[in-house]
Amino acid sequence: MMMHPPYQIMHVHLHEQQAQPPLDVACQGNYLVFWWEDVALGHLFISPGEKTTEAAYYKKLVAAIGPAVQFYAESRHAAAPDWELWLLMGEFEMWTSWMKTIFSACASEALPAKVPVSVLICTRNRTAALERCLASLQRMVCQPEEVIIIDNAPADNRTEQLVKSLPGIKYLKEPLPGLSYARNTGVRAAAFPVVAFTDDDVLVHPAWVYWVWQTFQQKNVAAMTGLVITSELETEAQQIFEKRWGFNRGYIDRLYDSDFLRENLRGGAPVWNIGAGANMAFRKAIFEIAGYFDERLGAGASGCSEDSEMWYRILVAGKAIVYNPRAIAYHAHRKSMTALHKQLFSYMKGHVAAALMQQAYHAEAGYRRHIFWRQPKNYVRLILKGFPFYRSEHSTLWSEISGMVAGVLFYLKNRDKKDAQLISPEQVKAELLVQP
Repeated sequence: MMMHPPYQIMHVHLHEQQAQPPLDVACQGNYLVFWWEDVALGHLFISPGEKTTEAAYYKKLVAAIGPAVQFYAESRHAAAPDWELWLLMGEFEMWTSWMKTIFSACASEALPAKVPVSVLICTRNRTAALERCLASLQRMVCQPEEVIIIDNAPADNRTEQLVKSLPGIKYLKEPLPGLSYARNTGVRAAAFPVVAFTDDDVLVHPAWVYWVWQTFQQKNVAAMTGLVITSELETEAQQIFEKRWGFNRGYIDRLYDSDFLRENLRGGAPVWNIGAGANMAFRKAIFEIAGYFDERLGAGASGCSEDSEMWYRILVAGKAIVYNPRAIAYHAHRKSMTALHKQLFSYMKGHVAAALMQQAYHAEAGYRRHIFWRQPKNYVRLILKGFPFYRSEHSTLWSEISGMVAGVLFYLKNRDKKDAQLISPEQVKAELLVQP
């Protein structure tokens, strides 16, 4: 067997198939994603060489989908204490009938043809990936009113030529390098009240933009994130990222508001758990309340975390963010270990810089404790756990720790640079007095 065999990704559609799917465990692992029609319910890793009996499979299936099924059942006031037993005992007809009742509200047969959403994709020198992303957008059953490509300091005109060949897609060039510059350019150009972001290395689900739009039918929602499912687990680097760093935030709805901020204030609210910038959206008006993306942060600057820093300011402004797992995107993780090391260095650099900038923005935040106590303590534990070989998930520790140090240095170098895109806490409070 290979040292790091690939994992086959299998999407199991439970409304069509309740039997255990055929699994090849001799030369590969298996990553099963469970669905009821267009709603993802859970996932399951089956390791290479792991033999799973039929009885064991159903137990693992129940454990994987249990939280999501319970959530949807309670939201429909259709709780059934025996549903797990129906699956375990093979009572599929009874279980299927009950599931149809629960998920009838999520059916996607009669979606609107278009919704008032501006989809923004920031890209830089990745034309081939962007073309695949745009193809997935064109396959959506519900279309946004506009799609804008923001070409960030490109090295050539290939992306511009691609966009010009596709009808109905707008092209903007942002000459200043940095993802936050590109994001802000896109927000200002957007013509519709909801702005949705995805990345050029992402494919979106056919109902993605509908569920983005539907989330904002809740009047208190200022921003949202969605479920990100990995599209490939062929290499060791991709498997490490998905298991330890992946963008998947689960299969049930979550609300982040002032209570979340207050409950986590002392240790630093973990806004990075809210979601991923590859699948997020905002009510456009929120940028006039909380400010635009901090142009000191993000790819091309600090490395990342311009999204989580923005979410933090939204929460400070007293607004709500929702995680909606029915808005689904698929992300291709970095394939090589070299690329993974570089990515995680950037992630930790940006994470630390953003946290310290949030601390400077909001003096009551507990991010100094998080950066200078909790994270170092966690890394000491991981160093001891991985000693002496530092294989697999422990192999990236030194890149991550180096990124943390780089993040502190980046913050110290850039903390006094004033970003005109930001709004001070005092300004936010003043705005809140006049906002509905």
